[in-house]
Order: sequence, then C-alpha cells, then structure tokens
Amino acid sequence: MPPIVIHTGPLRVNTLIVPLSGNDVFIVDPAGCRYSGDENSVLGRLEAESLNPVAVVLTHGHFDHVSGLPAILKKYPSLPVLIHASDSKMIGPDSAVSQGESLDCMGFGEFLPYVSELPSQTAFLQDGKTLLECMGGPAGLDEDTAAALGRWLVMHTPGHTRGSVCLLNKVEKVLVSGDTFFYRSWGRTDLPGGNEDDIQKSLASILYEIDDDVRVFPGHDRFGFTKKD
Repeated sequence: MPPIVIHTGPLRVNTLIVPLSGNDVFIVDPAGCRYSGDENSVLGRLEAESLNPVAVVLTHGHFDHVSGLPAILKKYPSLPVLIHASDSKMIGPDSAVSQGESLDCMGFGEFLPYVSELPSQTAFLQDGKTLLECMGGPAGLDEDTAAALGRWLVMHTPGHTRGSVCLLNKVEKVLVSGDTFFYRSWGRTDLPGGNEDDIQKSLASILYEIDDDVRVFPGHDRFGFTKKD
C-alpha cells in the first residue's frame, strides 16, 4: 500500500503517512501549522482513518518540513522523532538559530516563531540502518509493525542539507526522497548546509541503488514517479 500524501505547510510539503501493519503508520515531514492554517490536517487524517502513528521521521531539518512537529507531539507526546545527527540542531530548544539562517536567506523571517523551540529528536537516523534499528529495536511495537519498520533502509544523502536522508523499501518498491530527488530535478543547494557536489554524489548513489520500478515520493510536487519517467 503506497504512502498517503497530504500537502501541508506554507510551501506545500508532501507530508507522508506511511502504512506499516494493521493501523500502524509512521509520519514523514509534518509541516502543517497555524501560519498556513492546516495545523490539524495530519492529525485529522489519522483520526478519520483510525491510524496509529509509531514514529515521526524527518528527511531533513528545513523549516518547511518540521513546522508540524509541535501539533503532532502535543497530541502524541511520547512519539519517537528521528532525524540525522547532522541536521539535529534544526529542531529542539535552540532551533531558532539554525532555522533563522535559512529563513533570512529566503526573506521569510516572519515564519521564525513557528520553528522556534521545536521538539527534540529521540533517536538519530543512521546511514545503512533500518528504521527499526534506528528506533532501538522492537520494544513496545507489534511484531508485524516491527518487521515492516525493518524493511525501511536509511540512506544518508547530503547535499540539500548536511543531514538529508532518503528512505528505501525494496520490498514495497518505494523511495521517500525528501528534497534530494525530485521529478527530473533535485533539491536546491544554496541554503546553509547545502552543497552541489554532495547532492550530485547522492543522486548518483540513489539512481544506482533503486530499481527502475521503484516509485519515488519526494518532499514537494509530483510523486509516485520512477527514475525512468
């Protein structure tokens, strides 16, 4: 079953609700907030379909991908939050500093209050490990849910940010690519932490790793395409 896609936040992020087993899911890049008037969009979808989130996974730390954390954690305060260590300062109590750097570059300083003092991570995403391993194992999880999390592999794909990651499920043939890999394009590298050489290396690694029929779900715009489209 493919991820549910909800467009959230001021830049219309593709927030994903990814099915695992039964009603269990994990959430990728929640962005709905009071600024954009969609603070409860993800929560409403979870409630409407009786879905149970077991984790929030952040493909990177940019403001438009993390602004929904407060609403999600207010409803589910014990929900694990995972991000790569290299982007971890973009959330947590000191998030205003690093978020302010990117917002200033974009002339969008008015958004800073919505990404200040964000919830912190509870675990780090690590290259080559599964989401289950990054979460510390199956404790407290349904057996089938744990097995499903074990099929999602973390790929560290720096370039858009230092801590950008993709998530690859070879069984379901799905790649969650964040802002690294878009339809016939790739993420910008002109914001703090971006690097064009790094993203080109990351793109080459992704294209080598995924099969032709893997469907790609990026952080914005068109989704469900393959590398041959």
